[in-house]
Amino acid sequence: MTAFLTRFEVNKARRGARDLMGSLHRMHAAVLASFPDSHRATVEGGRVLWRLDHGDHSTTLYIVSPHEPDLTHLVEQAGWPTTQTWATRDYSPLLDRLSTGDRFAFRLAANPTRSQRREDDDRSQRYAHVTVAQQTQWLLDRALRNGFALCEAAEKEPDVAVRGRQRSQFARGGKTVTLSTAVFEGRLEVTDPDLLRAALVGGIGPAKGYGCGLLTLAAVPG
Repeated sequence: MTAFLTRFEVNKARRGARDLMGSLHRMHAAVLASFPDSHRATVEGGRVLWRLDHGDHSTTLYIVSPHEPDLTHLVEQAGWPTTQTWATRDYSPLLDRLSTGDRFAFRLAANPTRSQRREDDDRSQRYAHVTVAQQTQWLLDRALRNGFALCEAAEKEPDVAVRGRQRSQFARGGKTVTLSTAVFEGRLEVTDPDLLRAALVGGIGPAKGYGCGLLTLAAVPG
């Protein structure tokens, strides 16, 4: 499986960066502009996923994609053009060595929702999960189908914390789109390497074009 993981440090002091971070729609367009037209759509082996990680002193854009991006336009608009660009590495070695029983720290930005049939017709409508308990259960319900289980923390509770919960709105196609998002952090254990590989390159949950669905792994601390 061919995939790439890209890391880009955002210069929050620049107006262009603030414009991008203030609009999921603009950031979505900027990420897609990193690829030729033929590479933007979902393809076999993965799709373009992205996530903004906000730290105390920095903001980092992560992109997972089946092709290498060119972030020159992002450096010029929202980076440090004279001193820093971006870093892309081959994601395949990590994907290929995943094994059942491996444990990792993880982070996932997601749009936890549920579908419910409307009373007046047969169509279903998507509703956001808004409480921490609902959002945590949403992740638990999807863990095994995506090739992992959450490790146990103290008192046998799932080792996961819900952070960065927010509600965003933007215009699309003449309508207002509202997204309720959450960032999950914790520890997981691999139960099915093939399913987890698919989740890492294909994303988890809806709103993948708008900074949701990207699951990343790191070595377990200690």
